[in-house]
Amino acid sequence: MQLIGMLDSPYVRRTAVSLHALGLSFQHRAVSVFRTYEAFREINPVVKAPTLVCDDGTVLMDSTLILDYAEALAAPRSLMPHGIRARLAALRTIGLALAACEKSVQIVYERNLRPAEKQHEPWVERVAQQLRTAYRELESDVAKQPDGARQSLGAAQIAAAVAWRFTYEKLPELLVRADHPRLQALSSWAEDQPALLAWPYDEVTLHV
Repeated sequence: MQLIGMLDSPYVRRTAVSLHALGLSFQHRAVSVFRTYEAFREINPVVKAPTLVCDDGTVLMDSTLILDYAEALAAPRSLMPHGIRARLAALRTIGLALAACEKSVQIVYERNLRPAEKQHEPWVERVAQQLRTAYRELESDVAKQPDGARQSLGAAQIAAAVAWRFTYEKLPELLVRADHPRLQALSSWAEDQPALLAWPYDEVTLHV
């Protein structure tokens, strides 16, 4: 399998870390949707990162759908809890983390890709409020987890840690670490785990 995309994308990094944690073998190709658009389009005409090229040539996109396929490949190994209550809690955490990623990416694109005179600050502030709310809810959710869950690298922990690292690297002025002590602790612990160390956040400046 080939994973296509840059590791400055939280979605690409989430996928790479999860594939690694599931013990699946894959090749990573650092192709940018911006700097190498045409090369990406040759792989996936939709030009969406992450893209997974499966062993039979099937092209998948969207981190959640790719990881659904990965979980099936890795079965019975799984990053998701089996109990229904624990699974529900994990799905909520993942949803909040992905919402935080989405809002972070929207602000990054607005600031980096749209000319300054065309940026709409009321819209940016609304998105920033959504981002802060997602992290406030995520902090509350992490606080409710038993200590053992916070020290076990599953799908929820990966999503939360990757999201936090991306936002803090790209938009540090929007977050106050002291307001998110449990989330910060989870992120610091997760970043020292083998799967995240193998696929570290990679800062890339956007170019069009």
